[in-house]
Order: sequence, then structure tokens, then C-alpha cells
Amino acid sequence: MRVLLAEDDAMLGDGLRAGLRQLGFQVDWVRDGGAAEREIASGDYAAAVLDLGLPVKDGIDVLQSLRQRKIGTPVLVLTARDAVPDRIRGLDLGADDYVVKPVDLHELGARLRSLVRRSHGQLQDVLRCGAVSLDPSARQVTLNGEAVPLSTREFDLLYALMLSAGRVMSREQLEQKLYSWGYEVDSNAIEVHIHHLRRKLQPELIQTVRGIGYTVARSQDSK
Repeated sequence: MRVLLAEDDAMLGDGLRAGLRQLGFQVDWVRDGGAAEREIASGDYAAAVLDLGLPVKDGIDVLQSLRQRKIGTPVLVLTARDAVPDRIRGLDLGADDYVVKPVDLHELGARLRSLVRRSHGQLQDVLRCGAVSLDPSARQVTLNGEAVPLSTREFDLLYALMLSAGRVMSREQLEQKLYSWGYEVDSNAIEVHIHHLRRKLQPELIQTVRGIGYTVARSQDSK
């Protein structure tokens, strides 16, 4: 899951980026409000962690601008401003969640997973497609109740497809969700990972829509 971190404090930002990566997130980090607004507006991110006290453009102004432009990327506001009026204002302007510094990394990760799940209309913590189940918090996939070991990229790819179950995703869309800045992506990387997933799980799990991309069926449990 690819997320954007907007935090101008170098020590805190470095710690949050490292901690979220350990929890399985792909993290891009910007340090001012102008960059935050530009990157969130790109639509490449499953969610954003937005500090309010940013240089160039305040986080509240970034949030207000994004929502006025109808950009619906889930935004978790992270700030030292713990006064109730500040929290109310942030939520009223379109924040999806609000965490006051200092924050527990595991709580932050859980809140981000919840935001992303809700934004995709998923009601359950564990995603299911037939006999395949995916637990984002444990980063575990099972087939008929038996754990199936997957690489980090295989897990992230399956997660992206199951979050958007019933929708066709192009190779470019999947690459945007899997890879943060600085990664050199082989032209056939997505195809290779899908081949491995079909071999490890079920050949029919991921369907190819010729000329468009890939999809998995929407489970009745997710409706």
C-alpha cells in the first residue's frame, strides 16, 4: 500500500517513514504543503498522512484545497495541535481521521488500513475472494485456511487487486500502488508477480482482461 507522508520535521519524518515501511507500507515523504497538495492530487496514493504545521502551505489549507477540487484520497491529519477546535476544523474540512503527536506507529498503521478499506467500500478487516483470504494487519494470505508464503511485492499486488475487487486495474495503476519513489520497475514485473500468485494460490484467482489489465472477482463477504 503506497501512502504519502507530509511532515517537515526531519527526525520525526524519517522515523515515521522507516516505521511505516516496517509495517509494510510504501512511503513517499514530502516536507512542505505545496508538495503535499501536488502529490496527493496526482491520485497515486491509497492514503496520506498530513501534518498541519507545514511550510509553504499550511496543512489545513492543503486539505481545504483538495476537498474543494473533489479529490477524495483519504487523509489522516497528524499534528501537535490537540485543541478540540483544531480537531473539529480539520474534520469539518474533510480530514478522514485525526491523530495527535506523539503517535504510536502500530495505531497509525491500523488507522491507515482502516481508512483505505473504507474508501474502497470494504466492510471486513480480512479480505476474501473464494478460498483465498488476506489479512492486511498480519500481512498473511491463506488458501483454504492454510498460510501461503508470498513475497512483499506479491502480497502488495494481491492486496491492491482484492481492495479493488470487481474492478479492472491496468499495469500502470498497479505499478503506481506498489512502488514508491526511486524504484526501477522492470517492464514485465507485474506480469511476473501475477504468474507467481496464480501458481501459489489459484490459477483462476486473477483474471486477465485483454488490452486493459487484471481483476479479481468481488466476494459476497465484501458486499
